[in-house]
Order: sequence, then structure tokens, then C-alpha cells
Amino acid sequence: MKLLTLLLISTSFYACSQTSTKPKVKTPIDIIVDHAKWQVTQDVTYDGSYRLIDYPNGDVPAHIGVCTDVVIRAYRAVGIDMQVLIHEAVKADLSYYYPIHSKRGTAKVDANIDHRRVHIIRKFLNKNYPDSKIKNSEPYLPGDIIVWDNWHIGILIDEKVPGTNRYYAVHNIGAGPQKEDVYYDDGYIDHYRWKPYVKQKP
Repeated sequence: MKLLTLLLISTSFYACSQTSTKPKVKTPIDIIVDHAKWQVTQDVTYDGSYRLIDYPNGDVPAHIGVCTDVVIRAYRAVGIDMQVLIHEAVKADLSYYYPIHSKRGTAKVDANIDHRRVHIIRKFLNKNYPDSKIKNSEPYLPGDIIVWDNWHIGILIDEKVPGTNRYYAVHNIGAGPQKEDVYYDDGYIDHYRWKPYVKQKP
């Protein structure tokens, strides 16, 4: 009887230990957030100079980048190539993305830079993924994209600012990717929860 009891206890302990050590399956948002956090550990110089890059999956050298590259690289971690998505969108509707240049006859598609421009990303999300736009009054969550007017962009991570309910953002405003408590709850920002890997509503 004692032997049976010991066997039952050891079996239960083994089952519990197996359950408790089972790794959590990461969602795409988890991976995007993890990549954004990893970028903070990298030595990246702010450099917005025009560069010729590959297509698809083109990127400037890893040691340089701007604010848009933080988001582009984070989404590449889950196989989403914003370069291709935005290039195809701009090519299909050039006048929407570059209205002034289109009127002047100087607009052109450029896969090297279009996806790295904040105002183009903003227009792309508004037109092609309207359901991704969240009211600023709605809760902010890890993985959310924050766009400050037409000049800056960042992504929220799963770490909160101590003593607050605000999530830190990872962004690059001149000093490389940084984890900072940035002011994102005002009328000058757009707030997106972009999940291109999820089938859109018809």
C-alpha cells in the first residue's frame, strides 16, 4: 500500500512538473513585441539617408535605421514584409499616396523608400486596414502601433511604466531604438492594432 501511495504521489508530481514547465506558445504579437524589445539592445545609429535596398525583404544595414525601421523589422519577425505590401499598394494608387507630386507629374513608386515614410505607412493602414485603427480612448495594448501625426512612429511593448497603467514604447527618434515612456494619449496621434496575419472581415 505504501509503495502504491508513493507511486501515485511521484506520478502526480511528475505530471504537475511537466505542466508547469511547458513553454508558452508565443503569438505573433508576442514575437513582434519581443523583437521590438530586442532592438533596444542593438547598437543602431539614426540615419535616414536614401539607400538602395533589395526587394523583397530589403533592409538598410542593421546598424542604422529610423523610426519606421523599428516597426518594419518587428513585423518581419513574423514574416510580414511591409516593403512588399506598401510597394504594391502605392503602385496601385499612386495619387492617393502622393497627391501633390501626382498633380505635378513627379510622383513615382520607389520600393527603396516608400515603406520607410511615416505618412505612407499611415495612409496604407487607413486605406487597406481600416479596422486596425483604434480610438485613442480605447485601451492601449502591447503590439499597438502609435503614429505621431505624419512624422514619427513607434510600437508598444509588454512592460508598463512603474506606477502607471501605460506601456512603454520602443521608437527611434534619433538615438537608436529606445524603450521610453512617450506621451501617446493625445489628439495628435493615430493608434493602430495591425494584424495582417489575421483574415480581414469581408
